[in-house]
Amino acid sequence: MIIRLVALAVAATLSVAGAVTGVSTKAAAAAGVEDEGADCAVTGLPDAGSLPTDTRLPDPFKKLDGTRISARSEWRCRREEIKKLAEKFVYGEKPGKPAGVTGTVSRTGITVNVSHNGKSSSFSASVDLPSGSGPFPAVVVFGGFGADTAAIKAAGAAVINYDPYAVGKEGTPRNNKQGAFYSIYGSSSSTGLLLAWGWGVSRIIDVIEQSDGSILRADATGVTGCSRFGKGAFVTGAFDQRIALTMPIESGSAGVPIFRGIPGEGAQSLSSAYGEQPWLGDAFGSFTSSPTRLPVDTHEIVGMFAPRGLFIMDNPHITNLGPKSASVAALGGAEIYKALGAGENITYWSDIQDGNHCANRPEWRTPLQQNIQKFLLKTGNAPGAMRISAKASGNLSQWRDWQTPVLGDSGDTTPPSTPGTPAATNVTTTGATLTWAAATDQGGSGLAGYNVYREVGATDQQLGQSATNSITLSGLTASTQYQVYVRARDGAGNLSGNSPLVTFTTTTGGGDTSPPTAPAGLTASGTTSTGTSLSWTASTDDNGVAGYDILRAPGTSGGTFTQVGTSAATSFSDTGLAPSTTYRYQVRARDAAGNTSPVSNTAQVATQPGTSTGACTAVPTVQTQWSTGYVIQPLTITNTGTSTINGWTVTFTLPAGHTLTGSWNGTATVRGQTVTIKNASHNGTVAPGASITNVGFQASRPNGDTALPSGYTCA
Repeated sequence: MIIRLVALAVAATLSVAGAVTGVSTKAAAAAGVEDEGADCAVTGLPDAGSLPTDTRLPDPFKKLDGTRISARSEWRCRREEIKKLAEKFVYGEKPGKPAGVTGTVSRTGITVNVSHNGKSSSFSASVDLPSGSGPFPAVVVFGGFGADTAAIKAAGAAVINYDPYAVGKEGTPRNNKQGAFYSIYGSSSSTGLLLAWGWGVSRIIDVIEQSDGSILRADATGVTGCSRFGKGAFVTGAFDQRIALTMPIESGSAGVPIFRGIPGEGAQSLSSAYGEQPWLGDAFGSFTSSPTRLPVDTHEIVGMFAPRGLFIMDNPHITNLGPKSASVAALGGAEIYKALGAGENITYWSDIQDGNHCANRPEWRTPLQQNIQKFLLKTGNAPGAMRISAKASGNLSQWRDWQTPVLGDSGDTTPPSTPGTPAATNVTTTGATLTWAAATDQGGSGLAGYNVYREVGATDQQLGQSATNSITLSGLTASTQYQVYVRARDGAGNLSGNSPLVTFTTTTGGGDTSPPTAPAGLTASGTTSTGTSLSWTASTDDNGVAGYDILRAPGTSGGTFTQVGTSAATSFSDTGLAPSTTYRYQVRARDAAGNTSPVSNTAQVATQPGTSTGACTAVPTVQTQWSTGYVIQPLTITNTGTSTINGWTVTFTLPAGHTLTGSWNGTATVRGQTVTIKNASHNGTVAPGASITNVGFQASRPNGDTALPSGYTCA
């Protein structure tokens, strides 16, 4: 069963040049739930039209009612206020756990199946384990583009390779967003991609929690990403308190940098970041030219992590990334960490040599492994550090007119009384209602609510929180025995003893818990430039097969299998594919009770070259450049013909000595100094007069060389 954690020691002090020091070097445990303050009543959210202009950073300790918090126990609900402000004005809403989340965890992959309000979606992620027998902590790596995976594995953590585009695609208009998140919540959802990507990581954690714990640990998850994926990692970690360590790298505008500082620093403008992709929520559009009206800023998002682990890696050599504004966000957020007595749990590191965007920096390897040891393995106590480069050092005092309070513990160290034995009623296949005799506060800080746990071993799973002595649980697994207990929580954060256990078993949903057999003999035939036909041998089931789900992944390896269709027969025609592109397919069977089979064998196809029926142009835009490199974003591909283009290829020449170091939303090949970029699967079709604006690349060049690529052609 869960043992109550001892509170962190007294407030820490912060030194810009050196380490973040303090009495305690212990890592704070991640919360057992996605949102620890979900039961807090948040009232008084302002309307956009009534927001005043304030050039200074909002006071993170000032509540919506105008008073300031005075005890650490008040931070839980103040954090919830910041979360609601960020959702309303910046990122859009992150829905809670859907009604149904199922999946599998193996030594090579994770599958996630989500159902909610009659809609469903699926996605998967690959798993790369370190040496040893496990179970292992794990770091979710966005798009294969984050902290050094070799260093992560060497430290003893697994790597979960997560494709955020399977959950929220780039290159889509705001009124037609695509991906697993938007399949559930609608293509016109006002939630931006960053929070949709975070929702996907939260569902991966749900599946890990529901597994037997023999491969991955549910209480030790980290997340990392670089550039656009650094933005995603930052937002993901802020909004899920089960994530013990977050490591964003060079995240730029819409990531760590304070919104108020970006215009003055010359970083990528807020209007550019908002328009480049639907990363931010739709509501942020009214603040791109007036960030001083925002009632929240990213220093408070940094504070949402406290007291969990946060390691921000930044690049002071690329002004476009806004490193000075990022350092201000880190310094402001560190004040919240200090007030909570967790100053040693945050690191900001921009003191690095010049180099390519998103390169693996030798300066980061040691602190990276120290953070993994401290927050995921619980074997280290290295303190955090503020290593801010003098080249891009922000001054927090210029941005705030508030001071950091000394937060007390309200003097209450006495836990509430133990709740009574829970009683289970209304037990269904996926839920149950629990009630219990209320606890009483015994220390004077007041009874704040209850935590509900499932006893599963050394690390019990927290199923939910309630402000009253009852709760309705959802998302349970059919035909499964649950042993559940309750602990009371007071205003100072003290937890009571465990209530007696209640045991109940969810219903079987018609008695069918046996999945169908896996489909076999999956083959593809009749492949054209835009489609293919699939067929397979039927599955068998004791109560009959209801249908089949067709899954598709890009490329010959890697990538994520996502559901692209269903079929009641043993065949399926997939259309709308990109020419000259490789895809892999799998099929799984479903029965009437919703049980799904293992996946079939994998069939691989390569579509035929397309016949271009329209002319196109490729026009580069230099988003940013520095002495040793540059970023072209967007590389705008426009259909200048009168017929739809089904596949495009852009060719250009790099100057002598220049090297392509990265590209996105296209497949790039390099021969000598000639670069060829072909469309990705999601952006190959271009209507007459339409343009693709999500393609880009980065290159390095000799110091002082100001040349740029030339000879762009499109076919």
